[in-house]
Amino acid sequence: MIRHLVHLRFRKDIDVSQKNALYERLEGLTPRIDGIGGFHHHANISVETPLVRNFLDMFWFDFRDADARDAYLANEEHQTIGADIVACLEGGADGIFVCDIEL
Repeated sequence: MIRHLVHLRFRKDIDVSQKNALYERLEGLTPRIDGIGGFHHHANISVETPLVRNFLDMFWFDFRDADARDAYLANEEHQTIGADIVACLEGGADGIFVCDIEL
């Protein structure tokens, strides 16, 4: 299984309802792409403020395998949502950090 972790640094003008709308769109991909095992999103509550560097939000998908992850990455709807997320981030693409781990 692959866990696809995405850490976000939203602009200050993006409120919780806007974030949740983006997360709902991402979660909507779950039944549409074979091999997605789950979607979660949470606030980063770390007290290590200097190390957090304002990456205060995160989400992740669990994928059955690399093929499922790759299908998600190539999915046109995912790419549209991703572009909308990047438009809401501090510094655009500099406001996102992605990490995939094998479980």
